Amino acid sequence: MFSSRRKFIRQTSTALVGAGLAGMLPLEALAKNRGRISANDKIHYGLIGCKGMGWSNMKAALTNIPEAECIALADVDQNILDERAVNVEELRGKKPKLFKDYRKLLEMKELDAVIIGTPDHWHCLIFCDALSAGHHVYCEKPLANSIEECNVMLAAAKRYGKMVQIGQWQRSGAHYQQAHNFLKTGKLGNIRLVKCWSYQGWMEPVPVKPDSAPPAGVDYDMWLGPAPKRPFNPNRFHFNFRWFWDYAGGLMTDWGVHEIDIALFFMGVTAPKSVIASGGKLAYPDDASETPDTLQAVFEYDKFNMLWEHATGIDNGNYGKTEGIAFIGNNGTMVVNRNGWEVIPETKRNEEGVLIYEIEDLPDQPRSNNANYLADHHKNFAAAMQANDAGLLKCGIETGAIAAINAHMGNVAFKTGRKVYWDAASGLFKNDPEANMLIKAHYQNGWELPKM
Repeated sequence: MFSSRRKFIRQTSTALVGAGLAGMLPLEALAKNRGRISANDKIHYGLIGCKGMGWSNMKAALTNIPEAECIALADVDQNILDERAVNVEELRGKKPKLFKDYRKLLEMKELDAVIIGTPDHWHCLIFCDALSAGHHVYCEKPLANSIEECNVMLAAAKRYGKMVQIGQWQRSGAHYQQAHNFLKTGKLGNIRLVKCWSYQGWMEPVPVKPDSAPPAGVDYDMWLGPAPKRPFNPNRFHFNFRWFWDYAGGLMTDWGVHEIDIALFFMGVTAPKSVIASGGKLAYPDDASETPDTLQAVFEYDKFNMLWEHATGIDNGNYGKTEGIAFIGNNGTMVVNRNGWEVIPETKRNEEGVLIYEIEDLPDQPRSNNANYLADHHKNFAAAMQANDAGLLKCGIETGAIAAINAHMGNVAFKTGRKVYWDAASGLFKNDPEANMLIKAHYQNGWELPKM
């Protein structure tokens, strides 16, 4: 549709001539000489949570950073540990030490940095323990599984003064920076709406399965950690943990933090005034998952609204893209996603009645074919560790917290079923005890929320 519209306008014309969140603490006070790693030294990594993105992160470091060495792995699943130990040896010729309990890994004095690739409900505990043990941290997104945990992690980062990179790797994407530079020209005019979306057609219904014994080699009690005690069910284990409230926040926090992060960065805002959300299990009402497979959330910021939407089982998202962010201005719309960016101009008629563009037409500004943004994100983390300068980080703790807290607000609005109003000064919802209870982390099984 957009290409034919562009063609029509070109032919006709030729013929006729992006308020602050409570607890956001700047990292400028980091000690410049604490924890510095020489550029000539090896960076000794430990990986905690070794399956999906945990291993993707470790592999990105090992294959793109000559100084990187993986000296230890920790996972509750011995099968995954054994598999990744072989992978590390294949890449670097050395076997890492293996641990079922991450706390033993953190005791290693030679460790420089920890990559956290566990389910979301474990991020806060491991993050705080790793920092207190003196290690730099790369933590997968979303930062945490609750707003309260995000604030605890912010405080921990300030207290311990280590480098912290969050896995919102789009921040290291060159074409996102190009799109941001275009936005700053002001050519789009007044931006009144930003749309963010994630349509995931590959996600089929999660089939209902009976509870069972944990697989051999799995320390299930350790996997649960601070989450509520429940019988083992294969649907909740490994990748699909994302679709259960005990451990994560569904697509709102899984994909949402990526897209919302770019939206807020480009628009220069941190906290909404209000949020309202509607959706549910509308595509697969009888499958085993808990989080909504269809959701729309409207975030109100000063001078613009942001619309988040996600859907599973279908791919036909906005502007024909399965995911992305659209900045809708008076003169045109800029759409950016992982493949590139484009500008779709608004039109008007000139004095001769000819239909012309308000601004230049910029279709298909593609991402470079050889770009590897995850690798670039890890290179950036390594550079920040070597310089001991948090100012170099593309996605530091504050950036991760802003995106995660906004995404969690969307889930709070969905769970309450009403519009919720945010007070940035207090870090609470206004006059809403129910919503404020949903801010909190509720730890179980003897585990306690870290105190900073």
